[in-house]
Amino acid sequence: MGAKLSGPSGGKFAADQNAEINVTPFVDVMLVLLIIFMVAAPLATVSVPVDLPPAVAPPSPNPPTPIFISIQESGDVYIGDRLVGIDELGSNLTAQVGRRDPANERIFIRADKKTRYGAFMEVMNTLQDNGFYSVALIGQDTST
Repeated sequence: MGAKLSGPSGGKFAADQNAEINVTPFVDVMLVLLIIFMVAAPLATVSVPVDLPPAVAPPSPNPPTPIFISIQESGDVYIGDRLVGIDELGSNLTAQVGRRDPANERIFIRADKKTRYGAFMEVMNTLQDNGFYSVALIGQDTST
């Protein structure tokens, strides 16, 4: 009268006989989700007819590519990936900015934490002498 649940005889409830995954519940859940999304998608659209006026604002121009100045520990100065001398920094930046106003141009400075303060101030003074007054300092993001 009693059922044998496990053992060497491999009865009705042996683990090797029930080795396949039953996908029927998975298919049922997926069909229910499909029906829910099919019913909810039309409700998410706006059905109020509105005659919108045309936009008259001119499209805004793309912002210029940012200019990065990097200062290494040794005092080497880079504009982007290009090594420049401190005496060439102003003329290279002016050429890169072109016809735009240097006073409105933002310059991003990345400096090694072991950079001498004097090398950093040379770069800042050169920027100021050439009319670049908007400077942003970049630091390491430690929020993660």
